[in-house]
Amino acid sequence: MTDVIRESMDFDVVIVGAGPSGLSAAIRLKQLDPDLSVVVLEKGSEVGAHILSGAVLDPVGLDALMPDWRKRGAPITTAVAKDNFYMLGPAGQLRIPNWPMPPLMNNHGAFIVSMGNVCRWMASQAEAMGVEIFPGMAASELIFGEAGEVLGVVAGEFGKLADGTPGPAYEPGMELRGKYVMLAEGVRGSLAKQVIEKFKLAQGKGPQKFGLGMKEIWQIDPAKHRLGTVTHTMGWPLGKNAGGGSFIYHAEDNQVFIGFVVHLNYKNPHVSPYQEFQRFKHHPMIADLLAGGKRVAYGARAISEGGLQAMPRLAFPGGALLGCSGGMVNVPRIKGNHNAMLSGKAAAEAAHAAIKAGRTSDVLDGYDTAVRKGPIGDDLWKVRNVKPLWSKYGMMVSLAAGGLDMWTNSLFKFSLFGTLKHGASDAESTGRASAYAPIAYPKADGVLSFDRLTNVAFSFTNHEESQPCHLQLADPAVPITVNLPNFAEPAQRYCPAGVYEVVAEPGKDPRFVINFQNCLHCKTCDIKDPSQNITWTTPQGGDGPNYPNM
Repeated sequence: MTDVIRESMDFDVVIVGAGPSGLSAAIRLKQLDPDLSVVVLEKGSEVGAHILSGAVLDPVGLDALMPDWRKRGAPITTAVAKDNFYMLGPAGQLRIPNWPMPPLMNNHGAFIVSMGNVCRWMASQAEAMGVEIFPGMAASELIFGEAGEVLGVVAGEFGKLADGTPGPAYEPGMELRGKYVMLAEGVRGSLAKQVIEKFKLAQGKGPQKFGLGMKEIWQIDPAKHRLGTVTHTMGWPLGKNAGGGSFIYHAEDNQVFIGFVVHLNYKNPHVSPYQEFQRFKHHPMIADLLAGGKRVAYGARAISEGGLQAMPRLAFPGGALLGCSGGMVNVPRIKGNHNAMLSGKAAAEAAHAAIKAGRTSDVLDGYDTAVRKGPIGDDLWKVRNVKPLWSKYGMMVSLAAGGLDMWTNSLFKFSLFGTLKHGASDAESTGRASAYAPIAYPKADGVLSFDRLTNVAFSFTNHEESQPCHLQLADPAVPITVNLPNFAEPAQRYCPAGVYEVVAEPGKDPRFVINFQNCLHCKTCDIKDPSQNITWTTPQGGDGPNYPNM
């Protein structure tokens, strides 16, 4: 639709995504120069609607950004009081003592939070400083200059029909142009994916690795609630089928945040990460905690796990990648929000210096250097071998060797392993279905475990059905002609929202059905599809999940 005429607005900095990195960048820009014009575009219906995180927050990022956040009334009040780590078997558990854990694994000084509520509070701080925040405005296209530099984005396009043509209520959206454009879309953002490819930002880096994180909020029996308690588990039910583990965080109001992470480099295409999560809750230790309680929310999102080896170059002509768009999660700590905030701060400082010097739309090399040589790089450097060790040798070797590596890196700035490389991408890791036995998962009981469609209702997801499907197939034939015979079409199982189905009717060829209305925007399909045939794009603004306090 190159002939569409759009209105245009100019800003000093355009930020895509109102998560912790994007909002930190906006706040820091205004701290440095209140006269800078800054806009933040958020595809969710409100700030926080699409934010999902565990989350135990290391406040180091917020301390650097707003040292007086406590006085400002941040919704960060539940300090971690106790750390538990368990190895699970089918019917029991073994607690791993805390003393052999590397110091960086200690959650002392961290807080159990809802990152959705933290982002809502950060947005209020940003707006009070003069930042313009536009929720419900999905940035769907990049605007390029004559030299190929990024000049801005198109946002707020509404009213296309299912075939992609303008409907009677079509709104073409606006061009929002900036001297610099910051992409803070989260994991596997559609615009970030484009710039990484266009500018070859991942050249010379390892493949990005991912996990799928699923989370439920439960209201539990007050007698079982232990405010501030943090529990992590490994082992059952995943076994050798996949890497991963769980988290259980006791938050305010007798709620627990219970989640399950499955590393997406698993080989057996019959694995269903969602079903593994539901089965996990039937472990005696977990079932006892949840007995008498009720689930009140559900959601899912991908997690970047590649670490330092997979981090692309973060600056490109006209902009920068922030937070999870650049892959800044510390995998063993299951933490990325602190690095997201620090990255936003660093990007803002680089952009401010450039604008002050009269520059525009060039490469902010100082930002990339600040990330790699500063506290983010130091945080990720210490844990850089944990994920490759797990991928190559399994959980037990990773637990021992990875723990030793974190100790030596922390104490002596030295690793026995050097810097290990990642292997194949998560899509390439998927094995042929014929090499693995199907997995018979137990049926959901409706008390502790739930089917996907029932749980999706607790994500409060909504998509206007008349719009084009935002899950695009490069070749519509591939799911049935390639993925089904070779991989038993794993999209039916890896999606945590039941978006994909293979429908077989008597006397007819099987059909691949995409129920995009259910989509949680987790991006797993874009990552794990073995044929790399699915591309996740933004639906129209405001659509998707509406998480209350994830």
